Amino acid sequence: MENPYLAHRKESKENPYTGKSYTENYFKILEKREQLPVFQYKKDLLEALRNNQVTLLVGETGSGKTTQVPQFFVEELKPHLKNKMIVCTQPRRVAAMSVAKRVAEEMDVEFGREVGYTIRFDDFTTNNKTFLKYSTDGMLLREAMFDPLLTKYSCIILDETHERTCATDILMGLIKEIIPRRPDLRVLVMSATLDTERFLKYFEGSPLIKVPGRTFPVEILYSEKPELDYVDAAIRTVLQIHMKEDPGDILLFLTGEEEIEDVCRKLSFRGNEMVDYPILKPIPLYSSLPPNEQQRIFCDPPKPREPGKPPGRKVIVSTNIAETSLTIDGIVYVIDPGFCKQKIYNPRNRVESLQVTPISQASAEQRAGRAGRTRPGKCYRLYTKESYDTHLTKQTPPEMLRTNLTTVVLQLYRIGVANICKFHFMEPPAPETMMRALEILNYMGALDDEGDLTELGKMMSDFPVDPQLAKVLISSSKYKCVSQMLSIVSMLSIQNPFLRPADKKKEADRARQAFADVCGDHFLLLNVYDTYVKNQFDAKRWCRENFLNPRAMASAVRIREQLEKIMKRFKFEISELSPLQKEFQNNIQKSLISGFFMQVACTNKSTGKYEIIKENEKVDLHLSTCLQSKPTWVVFNEYIQTTTASIRTVTEISNYKWLLEIAPAYYDLDTLPAGAARDYFIKEKYENKPKAKKQKRHK
Repeated sequence: MENPYLAHRKESKENPYTGKSYTENYFKILEKREQLPVFQYKKDLLEALRNNQVTLLVGETGSGKTTQVPQFFVEELKPHLKNKMIVCTQPRRVAAMSVAKRVAEEMDVEFGREVGYTIRFDDFTTNNKTFLKYSTDGMLLREAMFDPLLTKYSCIILDETHERTCATDILMGLIKEIIPRRPDLRVLVMSATLDTERFLKYFEGSPLIKVPGRTFPVEILYSEKPELDYVDAAIRTVLQIHMKEDPGDILLFLTGEEEIEDVCRKLSFRGNEMVDYPILKPIPLYSSLPPNEQQRIFCDPPKPREPGKPPGRKVIVSTNIAETSLTIDGIVYVIDPGFCKQKIYNPRNRVESLQVTPISQASAEQRAGRAGRTRPGKCYRLYTKESYDTHLTKQTPPEMLRTNLTTVVLQLYRIGVANICKFHFMEPPAPETMMRALEILNYMGALDDEGDLTELGKMMSDFPVDPQLAKVLISSSKYKCVSQMLSIVSMLSIQNPFLRPADKKKEADRARQAFADVCGDHFLLLNVYDTYVKNQFDAKRWCRENFLNPRAMASAVRIREQLEKIMKRFKFEISELSPLQKEFQNNIQKSLISGFFMQVACTNKSTGKYEIIKENEKVDLHLSTCLQSKPTWVVFNEYIQTTTASIRTVTEISNYKWLLEIAPAYYDLDTLPAGAARDYFIKEKYENKPKAKKQKRHK
């Protein structure tokens, strides 16, 4: 018997959102959609939507919650008829783009028109036409800065909330404040693995709906003893599966881009040697990968080497981006080494570093759930059962508890949160981290001494970049180099544009060095951008010859255009210095210092090492810097803590006295601790002290 829902659609034939007839492809997809587990709970979901402002949904991997539930709500709320929108947030931009495209196809509407997405520096929606939007949680939070009640939305769906990003936590707090003032608003909090007790307590009185996943049984296989090298163990496991197991694709989780690319090269090499076995095709996946290369994970497996032989096998080597955000059909085997990279912030020395840490039990279950989507699967955990039970925490620590809150605090002030300490945090951050954020914003002039948001702070919050970069742009007007700083900030806002293929490392390094500048890395980025713009008529060829990522460079151009519009909105003149002008280098350095005066290091004459001012952390220049010499004073963008401590994206400070002019409060001798910098400033003060006049001796 035909499904009545499908029969009704076939009978009506006309798409209510476009006024056109449904395509044949629509009905093919619809037959697959109605088989998803979440379809059985459609009635319950809509009833909860009608009777409650907030509903909680735990939908296991493969249940179809991310793609189907927003469509259910569109049918029920009809936002297209009320000039309203439904927004579904995602913690990652890759997911927002790919899911929006899939849903547009399922609804048989134009992608970017009725259904679109919004991510940082990319708005793929149409004014007054888009009624279903997928957005990163950070972008929805930015919208709340200008529309605190989020009035253009009839329904807000917070997806993947178990990841507990800063933006998601703040959105949940804002929603708690908005709900009493907007009785018409409906909110759905969705996740695959939710700490249900905590969320039910936070959203008191909200119903909880559980949807099972469309998964086959997954066999969990643990290591008998701890692995000394999880990367080497992962490669061995991939090859063993390829040689001994039935056809089916493999998903291998690793921690970062370099690790993933290295493993892909090794697997490709080993796969080419295994001529007696089917083709093995490794495919990398990480957030900074260009979108067209990310789409390769959805391609078909390699064809058989010969007719009648088994088909080849894909091996997707991914960061934890593939845990929840993306669903890849065909995955039968999952390899989980038990590690991921987490951002850890130390408020005492203001150092934010990416550290490889063990995953949580919730993440381990998520990873295992990726196997068995199409048939029974296997998950190979490269750690022991004892390690799982005793060493892995139950849930991943929220980002709010381990990150720099400077941007978060500025956004909360801009939204109009009167008392940040009384904000509805699900888990309040450490007081030390909050106080450090307030202190930094005060030094930057975004908050006054009474803790109120200044006009400069309001202006800084309008820029979709970190507060320090916003301060750099605003200050560049004073130094008549707005155009140059727009280019530099745009280059700092994209993924690393420099390509370094394994077989052409020396050529790539030479190409990069051709853009080098004696002043440092910020000037190198400026040279790259300016030369790219001059060669835009043949950009792809030029990028290929200079080992640059053409998509990253095109993105830099778009970002610059958006930042320039904001500068013009504030009536800033887009001034530009000529490289021939005497002030060119000095003024660009001063602009950088105005935003990054807390990220300055000077050389300790006795040790030869750099010391970060105030923290007195000992650091080296990163190997990637273009500086040929070691200037006494430098300003930097990133502090990297691995086996050694280093500073990256570094530029010389020609005159350290500028620090006293630009940030006198921060470099006040009364608060400056002992160290190399204090010695320089004391010497400067002593040497420039007016000499006392000699008094005449009277007889």
